[in-house]
Amino acid sequence: MPASPKTAPQRKRQWGAERSTEPLPTIHVRPSDRQIALARLAIVFTVIFWFLYVLTTIIYQFLENGTESFRFTIEAISYLIVVTFLSFSALMYLVARQGALIRFRDHVRVPRAELDRHFGQNHSSMTVLVPSYSEEPQVIRGTLWSAALQEYPEMRVVLLVDDPPFPTDPETAARLERARGMADEITDALAEPRGRFSTARMNFEFDSVADSVPTIETVRQLAYQYFWAADWLETMAENETIDDHVDEFFADQVLRGLSNELALVGTALTAAADQGETPTHERLAELYRRLDWTFAADLTTFERKKYASLSHETNKAMNLNSYIGLMGGTYDTEETAAGLVLRPTTGPGDFTVPDSEYLLTLDADSVLLRDYCLRLVYFLEQPENERVAVTQTPYSSFRGAGTRIERLAGGSTDIQHLLHQGMSYYNAAFWVGANAVIRKRALEDIVEVETVGGFDVKRYVQDRTVIEDTESSVDLGTHRWSIVNYPERLSYSATPPDFGSLVVQRRRWANGGLLIMPKFLRQVRDRRARGERVTFTEFALRANYMSSIAWASFGLVFLLAYPYDSRLLSPLVLLTAAPYFLAMGFDLRNAGYKFSDIGRIYGFNLILLPVNLAGVFKSLEQAITVKKIPFSRTPKVKNRTAAPFLYVVSPYVIVIFSVVTFVRDMSVGNWGNAAFAAFNALLAGGAIVAYIGVKNSIVDIWLALTGWLFVDVKSKSTTDDDTPDRDTPIDWRSVLYRGDSDGRGSTSISGKVTPASDSKQAA
Repeated sequence: MPASPKTAPQRKRQWGAERSTEPLPTIHVRPSDRQIALARLAIVFTVIFWFLYVLTTIIYQFLENGTESFRFTIEAISYLIVVTFLSFSALMYLVARQGALIRFRDHVRVPRAELDRHFGQNHSSMTVLVPSYSEEPQVIRGTLWSAALQEYPEMRVVLLVDDPPFPTDPETAARLERARGMADEITDALAEPRGRFSTARMNFEFDSVADSVPTIETVRQLAYQYFWAADWLETMAENETIDDHVDEFFADQVLRGLSNELALVGTALTAAADQGETPTHERLAELYRRLDWTFAADLTTFERKKYASLSHETNKAMNLNSYIGLMGGTYDTEETAAGLVLRPTTGPGDFTVPDSEYLLTLDADSVLLRDYCLRLVYFLEQPENERVAVTQTPYSSFRGAGTRIERLAGGSTDIQHLLHQGMSYYNAAFWVGANAVIRKRALEDIVEVETVGGFDVKRYVQDRTVIEDTESSVDLGTHRWSIVNYPERLSYSATPPDFGSLVVQRRRWANGGLLIMPKFLRQVRDRRARGERVTFTEFALRANYMSSIAWASFGLVFLLAYPYDSRLLSPLVLLTAAPYFLAMGFDLRNAGYKFSDIGRIYGFNLILLPVNLAGVFKSLEQAITVKKIPFSRTPKVKNRTAAPFLYVVSPYVIVIFSVVTFVRDMSVGNWGNAAFAAFNALLAGGAIVAYIGVKNSIVDIWLALTGWLFVDVKSKSTTDDDTPDRDTPIDWRSVLYRGDSDGRGSTSISGKVTPASDSKQAA
């Protein structure tokens, strides 16, 4: 029986999804002094209420009752530990939020003319790396276009296709060919404006004199060029196929956003000409360069799996590392029994990989606004930022989500954007891998080189864990580099639209933080030994970022599963948590969501509890076995992704257990625990209906229970037999290349040779 695909029907727009597709403003709303003062009071009240709880409940119970029983003592200690860790995470949210508000208050946007003047004198090169694996062509296309239309002087955009290079499935092969042709498709589309504006710039520079006063006609000619560019982009936007809110964002915010800005410049130039005035010659030259740069990106595609000399480890980090390791070199290709091998050469070579001062890593489902590169590189090139290795704008979510779970996941994303901005205030920022501008010189400081199979493998971005950006952040800090989040919204990324794809993403996020903690502690020790100041706030924020999923998950399990003595419960626990929930509610409302989404996020986190625990256990497994956990990419497909059996069933178990706990505690008069159980049952049940769906649950459970009935049909080949046919011809290329130590092409004791696999497949 042929294998059954685990793909559910096409998604439909849900009731309760997001209607508005208008994104939040690029510049954060300037907070008032009152907001900042209230944020500070929230921190103070959280600490006071926690202290009062410890004093009036825990210590009082011990003074009043002594150690009346071993069980009560253990309950009190464990309950205090759980409440303390959860309160600490809430406190870190409030601290990061406070830092973000201060940064938003103090941020002053750099005027466009200053950017143009700076880059008129500084032409730092940029390479945009877009790692891609089994992505939908439409998803890749939007990302590449948003990178290609960056208004940057010298830019090379490279799509790093990581799919197996020789697929046999026709549908997979067709999608791969579309991805391979995407760079050429965009290059061809840009040919007309590129040629037009390059010629216009050269004509202006050739015909004009630097110290002369431009004529009115010269200004009108430049205005016409800007209007032409705006019309070209508007025409492209009108011809876009709009299937969902992401496509709408691309058309409105990327294409029309740039079109409107260029049209505004054209209008300003026309107004100047109408008034008989002209900008300076240098300003006109800058504006010509801006048009030229906007449409002049160089796009190409690279596939590391075509080359046997490059790492084929299945993770995003090694896809990036393989290309970065080739930058600045020239190579010859050599056909071997293992496949194509790249040999460095000092001669002309078969191909050259240009080097650059800056790298921009960009996930294939992310989109940049037009001046992302200009503003972030300008920031890096200020004298006071010479030791900043990475700067980024933590991504925001696309608005107009078509499903309830995507809308709520988007709310979590926008809250995380706020927290990452605040962590920068305390020098506690982490590299968030969806998008970032990286100083290549910093990566050279942290590179690790090892020899695998006779070839050098360079690791700039660590792949020991599946949260490669977090571990690399620690490595950069060890080498005295810092990371700063730029306080604007200039990047957007997709959030999982269904429970199945969300499971993959959140399980990966929960895996790895504990493994990085020892390296972080060594970094702190080394920094202090060098005389560097590491504040408690920085340490606490970083530790919370890497480990809070572990302690919050286990703490919630204890609160759900164990019937604690009612004497340990106190309204002060609720008061300790109240500033956190109130602050998050206001943050959600300010980000365009509802204050009541606090309860939905709590239920959302309840049904994700098994997912987070699975990620934590994977970290512990890796710590014990010292074996890498496979990298699981978040599916980015148009159809719904089926969720694994365990993660579909577990939320129902949580609801049933909470109901049983409610009935049991009501019967014995344990009112506090009963209320907590009822609260959990209600919110988790609502989350199941809203975010997983009863019908989808049944489908996913059925797929999981019947999946074992379906197997892939494989044709038998001569290599399936362990005993080679004596008439099989010797693969002499494999023998000469591999020698006698490789099982696929080695000489056996009988003197016969096992045929090697096809060299292209080995590549």
